[in-house]
Amino acid sequence: MLEYLEKLDRKLLLFINGHHNAFFDGFMYWCSGQYSWIPFYVLLLLLIIIKLKKKSIPFILLVALLLTISDQMASSVFKPLFHRYRPSHEMGLEDLLHFVNNYRGGMYGFVSSHAANTFSLAFYFFFAIKKQMPKLTILLFFWAALVSYSRVYLGVHYPSDVIVPIFFIAIWNGFIIAKLYGWIEKKYFLTT
Repeated sequence: MLEYLEKLDRKLLLFINGHHNAFFDGFMYWCSGQYSWIPFYVLLLLLIIIKLKKKSIPFILLVALLLTISDQMASSVFKPLFHRYRPSHEMGLEDLLHFVNNYRGGMYGFVSSHAANTFSLAFYFFFAIKKQMPKLTILLFFWAALVSYSRVYLGVHYPSDVIVPIFFIAIWNGFIIAKLYGWIEKKYFLTT
């Protein structure tokens, strides 16, 4: 069964990475960039402040905690524990992949920090404030999926590298931090 899943993972990677063109090369490279999303983050921050007002302070502080936990789980727990090479560093596979701007990422790729972080944020919004900001919550899931897909497109992650952190990091991280936000909201912001 594990061998079948590994073959499927590899086939999906080669399929996604193999369907490239100049436009999507640039777009997916931009989607994966650290600084590409700064305007989006600033707009997100402003929307949170406008919508949540005083409650935005604990909400934003918990975003920082959420992303720290998510990133550390992916980078300091999963990657050192599994030592699974990125496709871009795997012998025999790296020659079959198309790389954009010769970008290959670090040595190990299981699990994707990009996927863990973006989906953790999306699930946090979903569990904490989906009623106040439903359209933004949907947008965050689309954004997380796009960023995660870009990692496979660029050949620096297998599909499983971006799927596993959704279930083992993001959902739980988003849920627990949302519960913490709910407790803070009830204790300090709701009047009796």
